Amino acid sequence: MEQIVYISTSRTEPDQAMLDDILGASRRNNRRDGLTGLLVVGGRRFLQVIEGPAEVCEATYARIRADTRHFALVQLSRRAIEERSFGSWDMGCEQGSQYSLIEAVGRLTDRLTDPYLKAQFLSFAQLHSEPA
Repeated sequence: MEQIVYISTSRTEPDQAMLDDILGASRRNNRRDGLTGLLVVGGRRFLQVIEGPAEVCEATYARIRADTRHFALVQLSRRAIEERSFGSWDMGCEQGSQYSLIEAVGRLTDRLTDPYLKAQFLSFAQLHSEPA
């Protein structure tokens, strides 16, 4: 199995309709393809992890790179994994909701055992936090 973590910037300020579209397609495709992951949105910045079979991760990442809704896509890490960090989530998501982005990401990542992955998400939340 493989895990890919990347960050990108939306070309426009994401509204709820855009996020619903992204999440709907991601969840549908991920269920079909056996992928799991987490998407965190901070303003126009996105931090995402996808994990699953290596060939499926690569095909999904190629599709994500080709999506014109965002730019400045930077792969932060790609590594082989033995077990999933987000095993039951076809695509978890957080925008901050009723909590600050930092609190929300903290709740979503509190059970992660990988300190590096947890630090990536918490650092992102600190950099892009806006009170709800």
